[in-house]
Amino acid sequence: MDRVSKLVAALGIRRYQPIKFILDLVLWTLTAPLAFFLRLDMKHLIDLRLSAVIYTSFSLVVKAALIYSFALHRQSWHKTGTRDLYHLIRATATGTLILLAAAFIINPHAPIPRSIPLIDGALALLALGSIRLGTRLLYEQDLRRQSQEPGTRVLVVGAGEAGTLLVREMLRHPDANMTPVGYLDDDDGKQQTSLVGAPVVGKIDDLPAVVKRLEIEEVLIAMPSASGEAIRRVVNLARQAEVRHRIMPSMFDILSGKLALSQIREVDVEDLLRRAPVKLNLDEIEQYLKGRIVLVTGGSGSIGSELVRQITRFGTRQIILLDRNENGLYIFERELKRVYPDLNIELLVADIRWKEKLERIFDRYRPQVVFHTAAHKHVPVMESNPDEAILNNIGGTRNLLDVALQYNVERFVNISTDKAIRPTSIMGATKRVAELLVRDAAKKAAVNQAFMSVRFGNVLGSQGSVVPIFKEQIRRGGPITLTHPKMTRYFMSIPEATQLVLQAAALSENGAVYMLDMGEPARIIDLAMDLIRLSGLKPYTDIDIELVGPRPGEKITEELLTAQEGAAPTKHEKIFIIRNSNHDLETNFEPRLERLLEAAQSGNINRIRSLLQELVLTYDPTSQVQ
Repeated sequence: MDRVSKLVAALGIRRYQPIKFILDLVLWTLTAPLAFFLRLDMKHLIDLRLSAVIYTSFSLVVKAALIYSFALHRQSWHKTGTRDLYHLIRATATGTLILLAAAFIINPHAPIPRSIPLIDGALALLALGSIRLGTRLLYEQDLRRQSQEPGTRVLVVGAGEAGTLLVREMLRHPDANMTPVGYLDDDDGKQQTSLVGAPVVGKIDDLPAVVKRLEIEEVLIAMPSASGEAIRRVVNLARQAEVRHRIMPSMFDILSGKLALSQIREVDVEDLLRRAPVKLNLDEIEQYLKGRIVLVTGGSGSIGSELVRQITRFGTRQIILLDRNENGLYIFERELKRVYPDLNIELLVADIRWKEKLERIFDRYRPQVVFHTAAHKHVPVMESNPDEAILNNIGGTRNLLDVALQYNVERFVNISTDKAIRPTSIMGATKRVAELLVRDAAKKAAVNQAFMSVRFGNVLGSQGSVVPIFKEQIRRGGPITLTHPKMTRYFMSIPEATQLVLQAAALSENGAVYMLDMGEPARIIDLAMDLIRLSGLKPYTDIDIELVGPRPGEKITEELLTAQEGAAPTKHEKIFIIRNSNHDLETNFEPRLERLLEAAQSGNINRIRSLLQELVLTYDPTSQVQ
């Protein structure tokens, strides 16, 4: 670094705070006599020289106190920003008011024009702001000069708030070697305008031509609220232009409201399936979570852990993570302690099949809200181990419900699945029984209790789901194994699903089964081909797709309702309540349930399947829904 950059860097270091204090004080003090000089002609300036000395001397003390109290000398000048400017404005405005009041008091003894403190304040803001801005500009200019290579020429797609934030970050961090050339945006009102120093050079469909004309080296997609269809459109145009393209996170991922260049990543399949952001009624959610003790079963799993991340925003008294996966709990606790150091959390290694342990936990911690996400979920694995599916998904859920009733839990939310509808698998049938158990517990609930289930489809990126499996197969060079070319699934991001679960719980209708709006189902083969292309490869050329046939218990298509059920809208546009969701609930439900659990305890596989068909009238293991 040259001398200027060394001085600039030094000004941001704590040991140079006294130097910055003195510079600020000298500049701000000099604005006082300058205000007199600008306000008065020479004759009046000579006449009021004593007033100028008194005002300047008094202001010196005031300004020194304000610099210290507003910590202006602690600001990092080479990284000064809007928040620093805000503190500077507050300090100079406070000084102006104090000196204006002092001028009125001193006036009988030493006449001071009332406009002097106002001119003094304006000059101070200009002087102190200029030295900070100048220092930052010198620092950034020096960083650009230090760079060995010219910055990558970047085209930003989206000239909204996210796009301008992105460009601002590039300009603030020249060491990232990214040069914003311009924006693309479909808004007619933004055409041929300039935002943060970069012009809007066309509409999104112009991308291939603009890339060629302006020699663009990288396209950054800054449309966090755009749909998956809109993202796919940009990606296809970027492929056509043969230019590298990356994306900033969706709104689901940007919780802090601040964008950083480090958040920009490669486009993923989740972006192509993105939907409009969820609009939550935060007040309703906070009402049942704030100050409460919340227990989450399966707390280290994909859904359970994301629920905890979302719940942290609502001021709970304590969050209890219950899971039998000790390693998963340990890893998740480290994340929580790092991100939320003040969060009151308790980790409990426990199995929901052990009722006595659950009773001890509830007796000690007295949870008021329970989110039940713990379950065996892998369809083929549970087909081979139906006894474990019964004991965990059904027996464990019943234990949890019994204890929740006993200890007067205010709200119990069971996480269900679309595989519970006309199930063809052991897993789906057990989740259907879990829904019926929740409905049965709701009948026994007290006035202040609400027991409910929330039903939704596949979540993108969950442990063991199709997307991570496909990515691993691509990483190994293929082939991608696909069960059926017509297979479809409903998909939703994990943050979206958990946010809607929290919102559904706020509806709090005892005994309700809620269904989330899953949008349109996606073909799995299209998902596989998107993942191959996003990896920079070609389907069937670089990575083959191999059809292996449906696995035991799998459907070709999934459903969210049976023919006997109906869905009614709620006050939230993406949540529906299912009517007649207890059509499987027979009068002899309890005796049949006991026989099923006994069969599972004894490991009698054939009897398990037979009793399960008696208990869930729509369960048909021989059917594959087309």
